Amino acid sequence: MLVSLTVRNVVLIDRLSLQFPAGLCALTGETGAGKSILLDALGLALGSRADSGLVRHGADQATVTAEFDLPADHAAVQFLRQNDLPVDQALMVPVVLRRSLTAEGRSRAHVNDQPIGVGLLRQIGEMLVEVHGQFDTQGLLNPQTHRAVLDAYCGADDRRSETADAWRHWRDAEGRRKALSDQIDQARAEEAFLRHALEELDALEPASGEEAALAERRALLMNRERLVEAMSGALDGLIGDRGAERSMAQSLRALERIRDRAGSMLDAVLDSLDRAATEAQEAAGALQHLIADMEHDTGELERIEERLFALRGLARKHSVEVDQLADLREAMAAKLTMIDDQTHLIDGLTKEAAAARDAYVAAAEALSSARAEGGQGLDGAVAAELDPLRLGRATFRTQVDRLPEDGWGPAGIDRVSFLVATNPGSPLGPINRIASGGELARFMLALKVVLAATGSVPTLVFDEVDSGISGAVADAVGERLARLGGRLQVLVVTHSPQVAARAGHHWQVQKSAGDQAVLTTVVELSATERREEIARMLSGATITEQARAAAESLIGARDL
Repeated sequence: MLVSLTVRNVVLIDRLSLQFPAGLCALTGETGAGKSILLDALGLALGSRADSGLVRHGADQATVTAEFDLPADHAAVQFLRQNDLPVDQALMVPVVLRRSLTAEGRSRAHVNDQPIGVGLLRQIGEMLVEVHGQFDTQGLLNPQTHRAVLDAYCGADDRRSETADAWRHWRDAEGRRKALSDQIDQARAEEAFLRHALEELDALEPASGEEAALAERRALLMNRERLVEAMSGALDGLIGDRGAERSMAQSLRALERIRDRAGSMLDAVLDSLDRAATEAQEAAGALQHLIADMEHDTGELERIEERLFALRGLARKHSVEVDQLADLREAMAAKLTMIDDQTHLIDGLTKEAAAARDAYVAAAEALSSARAEGGQGLDGAVAAELDPLRLGRATFRTQVDRLPEDGWGPAGIDRVSFLVATNPGSPLGPINRIASGGELARFMLALKVVLAATGSVPTLVFDEVDSGISGAVADAVGERLARLGGRLQVLVVTHSPQVAARAGHHWQVQKSAGDQAVLTTVVELSATERREEIARMLSGATITEQARAAAESLIGARDL
């Protein structure tokens, strides 16, 4: 709830700091004293549009700070955490909204001393305070809120959650079907190209790493003469008349002749020579093979160059590397396979999407039934509140209409509207267009009384909800505001003594002429001061003893 409001330099307010308790709080004062200024200041802290005209004449900047205490599980606290804004870890969480406005019209917003955008401040403010007045266009007067309000009233949160889950599943299945259909359409559009390109790739049969291997072989063949000449010289050094093989054979024969007389002394030498001779023979054989391979086909270099040219040309055509041609071939083959298998694939996803749609429609229709039943209950509950508010001839109707399919969504298939007719025989129309200012405020009061247990906003503000009424009707308004105050914090700006008398706490808005300017102040009234203020509201400028007695009677009736 709102625990404090601090205002600096707003219109006629110089400095003002108010502490608000729970329950019903009344703000009264003579016309023109500045009650609307106080609400404008609160609206500024909640993210309302900033007008430089709110800055007090002669001041550089206006500042408004609103402090709230909220349960740790409140939606606004969760919203702050989701947006990485500073939040205390406690059972009751302080949330401080601050808004400053310069005389030039520049505005800044903070929550818990963290700078934020005004749009984000407005979102937070809407979770904390609802303002209901004669010209209010938010909250229950906004048709976009009616569906969620009805769902909360009839306890359809579980069905709404099931419908939202079914919607997401359907859209996911439909999205996958659409994506595959688009892929197939694209593949069909390029099918002729794909088949021609695949034929070219299949004719070449490119392999990963082939370009590097061909380039290496090409480099060898381009240096064939030098390589063969060098290898032939090396071969002659191994097996020629003066080659290593002949020399080692001579050495082996010479040592074999003296082996018997040398004992084991020459065994290691002979073994080494034997191994060397063997390896020399193997090296000579390898060289002979390489030389033969290099001289085998003089057309190989031409064939390699032709293949490299073909591979690189095809890679350029498809804007890929040569080593990516094999993967490209697989991808193209997969697209063609998809085209060939499209009936099977699309049929499967189409059936899945159809089943998901059926599940969504079933969940949404169950939600619709709950809404229709809950709407009847809401209509009866609101009707019971209208007669004491001098709206007994009016009709309130919750209308649940089925939307066309392109209007369906996670919240279901319905449009919910709150309709009213203020006189018998008059056609029903939207509540925000049919009712007059005073009627509208009383309709809102009736609705809030009925819906008090379902909302999450902890503070309600009613601005002159008693406009144009008096006597028993005003007392009925006060009684309902007090009833709301038992569940929520309620601030009411009122001219009705019957409403003010029902409040648990009472402030008077005063305007006084100072030395240099006219200023608005707000004073919390003691019990005696409160009796005097209600007596003034009853009798006018001259307070009589009869008015004081009537005020005492009204205040005493509150406690009965």
